[in-house]
Amino acid sequence: MQRIEVDAGQMFLVLSMDAVAGDEPFSADELREYVTAGRAWVADDEEGRPIAYALVKWADRTAHLEQVSVDPVAAGRRLGAALVERAVTWARDHGSPALTLTTFADVPWNAPYYERLGFRRLADAEVTPELRAIRAEEAAHGLDVWPRLAMRRDL
Repeated sequence: MQRIEVDAGQMFLVLSMDAVAGDEPFSADELREYVTAGRAWVADDEEGRPIAYALVKWADRTAHLEQVSVDPVAAGRRLGAALVERAVTWARDHGSPALTLTTFADVPWNAPYYERLGFRRLADAEVTPELRAIRAEEAAHGLDVWPRLAMRRDL
């Protein structure tokens, strides 16, 4: 999973988003927590090698899509969309009213992509306290150099 995240991050280099491309992946311990809690899903290639994954956590009693990463060699196969749908199913099954996420506003494979998957951009007044905390953490990490936003897909 760490390799997938690092490789997927390289796509940001074409947009001169070097800091994003060089961002550290989740630690093995962090990933293990998601897996153990049943909030991580991995897609494998034909040979059984992991090529995409998604992670979900809770924020304001709502399922929050923490990460979706697809190995660039697997781009265009709709693996990200399939993982998002898996997260939607999990969220619905666990009583969440929606699935939220935070993402880059202008990166084609970020906010515009999620809009095609049924997410809508949240107005500032709609951003819940824990989503605000997530956004603040992202800003402290330097991600707000580029416009970011929160999104929601009602279930």
